Order: sequence, then structure tokens, then C-alpha cells
Amino acid sequence: MCELEGGGIMVHNPNVFVYNAIIGAFLNLFRPLEGLRYYVDMLRNGLTPTSYTFSALIKSCRVLSVVGFGETVHGQVLKNGLALHVHVQTSLVDFYSSLGKVIQSRKMFDEMTERDGFAWSSMISAYARAGDLDSARSVFDEMPEKNNASWNTIIHGYVEAGNVESADELFQIMPKRDVISWTTMINCYSKHKLYREALELFDEMKRTGTRPDGVTMATVISACAHLGVLEQGKEMHLYVMQNRFKIDVHIGSALIDMYAKCGVLERALVVFYKLEDKNLFCWSSVIDGLAVHGYAEEALAMFDKMDKEKIEPNRVIFVSVLAACTHAGLVEEGNRRFLEMTSKYSILPEIEHYGCMVDLLCRVGLIEEALVLIRSMRLQPNSVIWGALLGGCKLHKNLDIARVAVDRLMILETDSSGYFTLLINMYAEANRWADVARIRAMMKERGVEKILPGSSWIEVEKKMHQFAACDNYHPASQEIYLVLDVLDSQLKLIGYAPDFDFVM
Repeated sequence: MCELEGGGIMVHNPNVFVYNAIIGAFLNLFRPLEGLRYYVDMLRNGLTPTSYTFSALIKSCRVLSVVGFGETVHGQVLKNGLALHVHVQTSLVDFYSSLGKVIQSRKMFDEMTERDGFAWSSMISAYARAGDLDSARSVFDEMPEKNNASWNTIIHGYVEAGNVESADELFQIMPKRDVISWTTMINCYSKHKLYREALELFDEMKRTGTRPDGVTMATVISACAHLGVLEQGKEMHLYVMQNRFKIDVHIGSALIDMYAKCGVLERALVVFYKLEDKNLFCWSSVIDGLAVHGYAEEALAMFDKMDKEKIEPNRVIFVSVLAACTHAGLVEEGNRRFLEMTSKYSILPEIEHYGCMVDLLCRVGLIEEALVLIRSMRLQPNSVIWGALLGGCKLHKNLDIARVAVDRLMILETDSSGYFTLLINMYAEANRWADVARIRAMMKERGVEKILPGSSWIEVEKKMHQFAACDNYHPASQEIYLVLDVLDSQLKLIGYAPDFDFVM
């Protein structure tokens, strides 16, 4: 006689069906390890497992990523003669797939005499995770009856591989799309900085009557943040409220970031303080928002508050902290935080952190100290680091170190005209015209030409308008230039005189 106790219930002489129910229940309750313990107890009691036992066990092993235990369970499947049961085989295909063991997963798949949609999707996923999209597509094409899971799996594989065109091609011919399909494609566009396309697809999704989920909303709110489209961002927030979405850490951090990037810091703070639960991303978004808007002291105080709540910072949040110090010119504070990052939090500085520190030192005129820091870096300085140093040299008219920076930049970015132009301007300001001619001749000899101008965009009545310097492509360009001429005349009337000391 034996007893089984769990969840406040004691069962005398439990049979295999009771054990199966308990193992499955723990799996559904996201406590798979306890299910494995009951399986060991079941074997000790001399009971023989069934195909249903193994199906739940293998799924538990997948959730826990316990390779050894899972392989042992596979051995017991063979020992008990249950290797040909479709549910067990499908679970094994999924188990090996989730571990990246493509060969074992394919072996199990090929041994199956009967395959359900989940088995096909697991095999496609195994190849996609391994980066073998050709094999994943081959399995997908072989699939006799494709279900939504298989379509979503192959599209997600292309998204992760950065193949937007193939993902979009499959999405367009997909017979029936569910919320996962739409969200995967919206995320694809957003991930590859096609933010407008992401928002347009979201509108199309709503027109089909498909209800978005929290992941969809967090993604489209983030797209609004990157585009800086406040009105659309507000509409997304209203949609979230009207449709009674729970503002969790994902939607919450996206809203904080969106309002901060769109210049409405007050709303970002309201969202932050109203959140019931706050994770690292929420804190990171609000600290970054405060830093970008010039509230350095408040950003640092917010970081200290986060630290008191025992939330472990990451390297991204330290970029925001150091950026706050940079905007406010807090050299001592910046140095302290930079050193604490390694000594207190065991986070090794990356290029972004060094970039912030170089920028901070250069802004306050500590050009020599910035050069010393660059030369002591544990990483190879890139063009961003040397570019920040060159910018500091331009600001504080340090031609000697500027020449050092340009020498490095000529190696790192041989075709970039910007750094050469900056050096030419510095020489011109110092009336060193011979050096101006020499740099220009060097540019001509190397075939370095000025790159096309960057562009900016603004949102007017929910439409995005893109501009580049001196372009005439906008339909209202004549009216825009007329307004600029009027503004120019008014500025001259009040005594404004443009500075032409630089040379383009």
C-alpha cells in the first residue's frame, strides 16, 4: 500500500491514471519539475507508464531544457515499446527541436508513420532555429495540409533570418491569418525599421476584424515612438484603454518610451507611476526619457530609486545614465557611475558607454583626458568614438588632437566625407588655407565625395512628411520656401546675422 500526497489531497494506492493527471496538471501550472518528481515516485511504486505519461513528461523536459533527463525518458519510451505512438513521437520531435538538436529531431520525424500539424511545425521550427531556411521551406512545401501554426513558424523563421521579402511574400499568400500571423509581420517591419509599414499593416489588421493582443499593441506603440508620431501614439493608447487591455510592463514601457520620444515627458511619467508592476524595461524607458529631456538629476535619482528596489540594471540602462551625465556636463558623477558599472554591478563597458564618456569629457573641454580614455579602452575604438573626439576638438579648437582623430577615421571610414569636411572647417577657422587645400586635394585623390544629405520628417494631420536640405520633392515645396523667405526677412529685421565662418 502506498500514498500520494499533493495539493492538499492524499490518494491511497494511486494508479497510473492518477499519476498521469498529476504530471499533466503540474505541466499546465508551469511547475514541470514537480511533475518529473512524481514520475520518479511512480516508477518507485512499480507502475508502468503509458503513452500519455511520456507525452506530458517529454513536454516537461522541453520546458525545463533538461537534455539528460529527456534522453533518459526517450530511452524508457523505447524500452516500453511506445516509440510508434504519434503523440509521443510528436513530443520527441518538439523536444529535440527546442534544444537545437536538428539531426535527432529529423530522425524522429522520419520515423513517424503518421504526422500531425504540430509535428510538421516542430520540424520546420527546428530548421528555422538552426538558420537552415532552405530545409525549413522544403518541409513546409512538403506539408500536405498546412495549418496556421506552420505558416506562422516559417514566416517567423524568415523574420528572424532578416529576410523581410520572403516573410512578406508568404504572408501575402497565407489563406487565413490569425493574430500571431499579423503580429509576426508587424514585428518584422518594426524590427527592420519599416515603422510606417508596421502601422499601415496594423490598420489593415483592424479592418479585417482581427483583435490584436498585448504583444501587437506594444509593437505598434513602439513603432509610433520611433517615428515620433504623437497623434497616432495617442490613438494607440486610447485603443488600449477602450478595448480594456491590461497595461502590463510591455505595453507600459512602450507607452513611456513613445511619450518621451514624442516630447511629452509628463504623460510618460504618468504612465510610469500608474503601472502596478515595473520591470527593468519600464525603469529604463523613464530614465532614458528624463535623460534625453535634460533632467539629469531626476534621471540619476530615478536610477538610485530603481537600485533601492533591488532591480538589477543592465548595460542599456547605463547608457541612459551616462547620457544624462553627458547632457548636464556632470563629469565627476559620470566618472563615478562609469566606474561603478564594473565595480558594483559587474557590467563591462561597451562601445556605447565609452562613447558617452568621450562625449562627456569633450563637451567640457577635457580633450586630452578623452584621448587617454580612448587609448585605454578594452575594445577597439570605432568611428563613433573617434567622431565624438573630433566633434569635441571642433568645439574647443584643438587641431592637434583633431588630426589624430581624422587619421584614425581615414582608416575606419575611407569613403566618408563628413570628417574631412569638419577638419577643413577647423583649418579655415584658424586661417590655415594651405592645410585646407591639402585636405581637399587628398579627398580628390582618394575619390571621397560628399554624401547625400540626411533627411528629417514631421507629422501633420496624421501624415508623415519627409524633407532633405534644399530638396524640391515635397508637393508643397514652393509654399514652404516662401514661408522660409518670410522668416529669413523677419530674422534680418531683428538683427540676426548668419555665421559663415565655416566652409562646406
